[in-house]
Amino acid sequence: MPRRRKRRGERRVGAIPKRRCFSPPEGEAKEVVLRVEEVETLRLVDLKNLTQEEAAREMDISRKTLWNDLKSARKKVAKALTEGLTIRIEGGKYQLK
Repeated sequence: MPRRRKRRGERRVGAIPKRRCFSPPEGEAKEVVLRVEEVETLRLVDLKNLTQEEAAREMDISRKTLWNDLKSARKKVAKALTEGLTIRIEGGKYQLK
């Protein structure tokens, strides 16, 4: 049975994060930007311990799309933590639940 069609590229997110910027104490000028939907994938999979299939269903996207967003988010967070970069959360294609 095919999935129902939705607006192209939009993911469903539970909420927009209250804190939208995290930076090291030195106030490093360089930054990585996480899209809102990337943060949502981290929240669902890594914080709420949902399987990728459950998280994809929650966001109304395919498992492959969820995996791509999750992989991108983890890479950005790892880069920021290891290189002392600012993490900024903004943009993306999403709709609130």
